Amino acid sequence: MPPRQLSDSEAAYLAGIIDGEGTITLTRTHRGENRRPVVSISSTELPLLFYVRSVVGAGRITRKVRAHEHHSPSFAYTISSRQALTLLGRVSPYLRTYKAGRACLLLEEYVRVTPRNGRYTPHQRAARQAFEQRFFANSVRAKAHMRQL
Repeated sequence: MPPRQLSDSEAAYLAGIIDGEGTITLTRTHRGENRRPVVSISSTELPLLFYVRSVVGAGRITRKVRAHEHHSPSFAYTISSRQALTLLGRVSPYLRTYKAGRACLLLEEYVRVTPRNGRYTPHQRAARQAFEQRFFANSVRAKAHMRQL
């Protein structure tokens, strides 16, 4: 099911949540699989995540494992693959952190470097690996390291 159309105010609000509490990344479910785009938001406020899911119209909410008994229960909203790209296409103009760069890179290049059948020629594999390196170089740690140089 594709995500629903967001109003400008909904898109801006979701971008703020993603900038503050979210993650835009490439991840794989199983070893050896190709990475796919994932947008996730972690929170102890379950009603916030239910709101996000209802506004977006897609995604899922899971309970996170507590590391210590004294920690509050925590939850994560996740949306992946093409649905994540659709969401990013709508919220990216409102992102303000390094996540804006990650969103733009995904939107501009992910579909181009990802064959639909999952079979890569050597040239396609090299392009995909270069894309992933550029993607992961765009992070808070990478930016902090560059400022120190």
